[in-house]
Amino acid sequence: MKNILLLLIIVISFSLSAQNISVPFDKKIFKEKKEAFKIAVDNLDEGDKFYELGQNPSIGFSIWSKAIPFYKKANDFNPDNAFLNYKLGNCNLVSIHKYHALDYFLKAYKLKPTIAKDIHYKIGRAYQYQYKFDEALHQYGLFRKTLNNDADAIAIVELSRFIKQCETGKKLMDFPERVWIDNLGKQINTEYPDYAPLISADESVIMFTSRRSNSTGGEITGAMYNEDLYISEKDTEGNWTPAVGISEKINTKGHDATAGLSLDGLSLFVYMDNSDRGNLYISNKLEDGWEKPKGVGKNINGKKTRETGACFTFDKKSFYFVSDREGTHGGTDIWRTDWDAEKEEWGSPVNCGDVINTNYDEIGVFIHPDGKTMYFSSKGHKGMGGFDIFYSVMNDDGTWNEPVNIGYPVSTPDDDVHFVISASGKHGYYSSFREVDGMGEKDIYMITFLGGKKDPLLSTEDNLLASVAAPIKEELIQPKVAVSAKNLSILKGLVLDAETKQPVKSFIDLVDNGTQEHISEFNNDPITGKFLMSLPAGKNYGIAAKSEGYLFHSENFDIPIGAGFKEYEKVIYLNKIKKGVSIILRNIFFDTDKYSLKAESKIELDRLIQLLDDNLNLRIEISGHTDTHGSSSYNQRLSEDRAGAVVDYLVVHGFGRERFEFKGVGEAKPLVTDIERDKMKSKKDRDDADANNRRTEFMIID
Repeated sequence: MKNILLLLIIVISFSLSAQNISVPFDKKIFKEKKEAFKIAVDNLDEGDKFYELGQNPSIGFSIWSKAIPFYKKANDFNPDNAFLNYKLGNCNLVSIHKYHALDYFLKAYKLKPTIAKDIHYKIGRAYQYQYKFDEALHQYGLFRKTLNNDADAIAIVELSRFIKQCETGKKLMDFPERVWIDNLGKQINTEYPDYAPLISADESVIMFTSRRSNSTGGEITGAMYNEDLYISEKDTEGNWTPAVGISEKINTKGHDATAGLSLDGLSLFVYMDNSDRGNLYISNKLEDGWEKPKGVGKNINGKKTRETGACFTFDKKSFYFVSDREGTHGGTDIWRTDWDAEKEEWGSPVNCGDVINTNYDEIGVFIHPDGKTMYFSSKGHKGMGGFDIFYSVMNDDGTWNEPVNIGYPVSTPDDDVHFVISASGKHGYYSSFREVDGMGEKDIYMITFLGGKKDPLLSTEDNLLASVAAPIKEELIQPKVAVSAKNLSILKGLVLDAETKQPVKSFIDLVDNGTQEHISEFNNDPITGKFLMSLPAGKNYGIAAKSEGYLFHSENFDIPIGAGFKEYEKVIYLNKIKKGVSIILRNIFFDTDKYSLKAESKIELDRLIQLLDDNLNLRIEISGHTDTHGSSSYNQRLSEDRAGAVVDYLVVHGFGRERFEFKGVGEAKPLVTDIERDKMKSKKDRDDADANNRRTEFMIID
């Protein structure tokens, strides 16, 4: 009789499986596998604990990912239980393993078509994450038929949004961007989550957030660690050095995360959770390293609001940030605040408006060094799903153009956030989870736009999971990434002592010579002497480096519209104030063949006035120089008149004439000889040589 009963159970079990009927976890069915059955049930129970926790709104569905390893062990024992497959689908759908959800949902539906009212919705979501938009649309259509127009109004709105995302996804995939996506490697990434990268404009410094095991705050839950900030710099060969914790003054026992970085890499916005909901702080690099972060001010941070990502404009006079404060369009919005020089604080924030912000979340704001292009992530604009990356360009009147999706495969059906881009527009950086070339959890990747030819990533399951991989169709290269690189130059270099060649902590002033406006004032790196600044095209810039006890040093850069992206490198040598030292005043200008001072000379002359005020016993000699065009006698007279005009300006501003001498040198001491000039191939280079020869100098004589 026992043998007959056992045979009957085996037959029933086989029959259930063969007919695609859900097999319950019943010890009678698995009587011959008692020990394995007990282990499977124990795993099922452990998984259920996390699954039930995830249905608590205060905890959220993200806890479901912790049920996956337990459920998988139970599923390995009994793969034909509809409810377990459905739960595994749900758990994977909210995890970094979204790609695996589809198989579980399909299996659950096959075993029990009535498993859940939302099964077609869940299958549709899983198809969407796999870029199978037509299949997703079919499933969404089936789910829509089950909804009641009145009772399910909210679900219908959300479903309509997913349908639009699929339609957008199909269009974006028809015209993919040619991009290459490369893991930044073991110097940056670990087996733990590494994300939210920030870069300096020239890509020489990267900062990011990580939850690795050496976190200052240590372990908090399970294998999860508190957030800390890490930094890496490129070596002389262009490789990233091993990332290290940025500073004990920044990394605390709580959560500390990257929020924004000035383009020179010397001012850092930090998100810290030591307030009610988390706020923004700023730290500047000083001679002894990074300072302790300070709150950005009462107008920005609030006790009942949460402020996260932030970014300076290139002149540091404004910054954009993300907040859920009152006045948002929905969720979190992007806001702007301007520096109030009189009050020495950030002013009241202004919402960026409904062109940028939607009824859904906008996060991860980044302002390109051109000062006009905003990159951000949004759930509300035309995307493929989750957060997509968008950019918008500011008009001359300060309004924003309609945001444009950065395109596939950078934007994906999953969340794409924390995107930043280099000044040149060639490289973007962001964090993503990829099983093929990932090193564990989320890693940081570099995106190369319109890069050189190389073998494309294959469209494997894991690459799709990465949210970025897909076959690249070479014939469909139509770049959408509209970075204003053609209207931008980068000036970087060092400020050194002219004699010792050691770094000098200095103050750098950037001026629009046309309007006489002080565009930006900032310090160089006090440790290395490095400086980095953005020069949007269409202006003539005056730049001066100053340091106590030294003569100032000035430079002039004319960046015409359409000049193309270019990096200028300049080593500035500062001379200590002493007899016999001379400097060139590069921002003193005269009309052609005249000796009347142009208005653009005022700021440079004011610097000279300040130097004389600070050093009351200083006597100087002003000398004028010309190019070699025209007769020597004419050039001699012109140079003398110009030097005299500078002295006259200083005398008019209250200095005794006895403090000055002046002379005309004419064409006698060119910086570029005629022989050198004539060898130059381009007219621009020859014109620049003439401009360098036309100069005003001063020398300390007492």
